[in-house]
Amino acid sequence: MSVAQTEALNFECETGNYHTFCPISCVAWLYQKIEDSFFLVIGTKTCGYFLQNAMGVMIFAEPRYAMAELEEGDISAQLNDYDELKRLCEQIKRDRNPSVIVWIGTCTTEIIKMDLEGLAPKLESEIGIPIVVARANGLDYAFTQGEDTVLAAMAVRCPDKAPEAEKNDRNAIQKLLHFGKKKEEVAQEESEYVDHPPLVLFGSLPDPVVTQLTLELKKQGIKVSGWLPAKRYTELPVLEEGYYVAGVNPFLSRTATTLMRRRKCKLIGAPFPIGPDGSRAWIEKICSVFGVTPQGLEEREAQIWASLEDYLQLIRGKSVFFMGDNLLEISLARFLIRCGMTVPEIGIPYMDKRYQAAELALLEKTCQEMGVSLPKIVEKPDNYNQIQRIKDLQPDLVITGMAHANPLEARGINTKWSVEFTFAQIHGFTNARDILELVTRPLRRNNNLKDLGWEKLVKEEAKV
Repeated sequence: MSVAQTEALNFECETGNYHTFCPISCVAWLYQKIEDSFFLVIGTKTCGYFLQNAMGVMIFAEPRYAMAELEEGDISAQLNDYDELKRLCEQIKRDRNPSVIVWIGTCTTEIIKMDLEGLAPKLESEIGIPIVVARANGLDYAFTQGEDTVLAAMAVRCPDKAPEAEKNDRNAIQKLLHFGKKKEEVAQEESEYVDHPPLVLFGSLPDPVVTQLTLELKKQGIKVSGWLPAKRYTELPVLEEGYYVAGVNPFLSRTATTLMRRRKCKLIGAPFPIGPDGSRAWIEKICSVFGVTPQGLEEREAQIWASLEDYLQLIRGKSVFFMGDNLLEISLARFLIRCGMTVPEIGIPYMDKRYQAAELALLEKTCQEMGVSLPKIVEKPDNYNQIQRIKDLQPDLVITGMAHANPLEARGINTKWSVEFTFAQIHGFTNARDILELVTRPLRRNNNLKDLGWEKLVKEEAKV
């Protein structure tokens, strides 16, 4: 028996701070995903500066988010929060008329104990627009968990039954897939699905990826009844007791808990569809729950791996160190180990072992099959200690938050920003190439610099 098979995953918690992007940045992708929404971030000028820098100042685009800036009077409780928020929401209704307004609470609203959940229902009834409250503050949550709090709040608002008139034609994804087809063709397609309980997928993904994953399941005869979030708030999926739900991102543990406890849904605990190996395992697990025998997945995975060979040659045998930022670390590490890399340490800001149980099991299995040692998993890593370990280990690549990239590069360590994986399309079979494009870019850059004699120039400058 090899060493890798006798080991078990080693978890540590260093209780460092959350060295991550602020979770209010979830507004960047959610306002684009939910087309009839408006996001109102309630915080200080610092939050406003962050949003402007993180998302760019889109003067002409008129993005559907705004900043409710708290002044000294608000913070010292000299002003009436309700009146101010009512004035802002009425202005939003007048100017934009969204189907939903999402209040994003920040650190400041936590510190001054602003009762957003208490204010929202009264104001909602007055202005006639749903107001969803999500606490996306950096005190409690890491970078991508902002989306988790928003989706958990929206899960409570999902209808428990479809209106009679829309029962057969509610889902926007199905409308898109059936666009331009005759009724007979649609009926023929519907007959291709096996008989199984309704399935709702949760996690915000770009529309092309939503379509890809929906079609992958359709090939196995499995019908997706809806996605949370939907393209429009008015098309939120129906969630009845006993519906099955499956997540597509590792950072959605609060949403998963809300769906199980408050909506009485059944969670399918699967690895996440990141990389060909994860995508196959995700589909296979959903198929097994519904008693479906998966068809052609082995060949599909092998075909994708064959198409990635030019990238795999660059990274085989190399090591990658995760400092921890966006909670995608376990899934990315598992995929890169399958690609032939070694991972000495996975830093992760927050670890929910129950929600990520299937992913952790696949990580162990992948390490055994590839014959490599299991990585050490460090929750809430202390960055000072991590940098000492990076200095000792000298990994070929460090995937890190933006704050540490330049200092590490100055010490001769190749880095890649973890935030790029958050915004890239990395889910499903066809997007595995995009992950490797990001991972190999620093290595390819270095190879190109070597060809230009860059190393020689650096050594000569060092002598001077």
